[in-house]
Amino acid sequence: STAEFDVRPGGEVHSFSRSLGDFSCTFTYSAQGGTNEQWQMNVGVSEDSGLFSCSIWRPQGKSYLFFTQFKAEVKGAKIEYAMAYSQAAVGALSDIPLKQEEFEITETTVSHREGKFRFELSKLVIAAKTSRDEL
Repeated sequence: STAEFDVRPGGEVHSFSRSLGDFSCTFTYSAQGGTNEQWQMNVGVSEDSGLFSCSIWRPQGKSYLFFTQFKAEVKGAKIEYAMAYSQAAVGALSDIPLKQEEFEITETTVSHREGKFRFELSKLVIAAKTSRDEL
């Protein structure tokens, strides 16, 4: 399921969440400059319910806002893979990942790393393993 939301500048901390069954994904950020941008969040669960995915991105490919902080958090699952991008793919342009030192990944969050993050964010992708027991 995909939902649209506005990423708002002004320096205040904002949050946007989507839930799917037992799982949820929350994007928290603060940004400066420019005007509101339309972003999207997509959450999904694999057929066997073993994997929960959450993607957050700007469909236009690049955000012109200056992000001072960001965090994406999943509940109900543990992060297996996550990546943050300064530019999202659009047309002939491809995703441009942040440098590894710009962000950090824990079991449940992907977030900016203070002092290393260069304020550019256009896309976040998370794949998390659900904690249900295998039969």
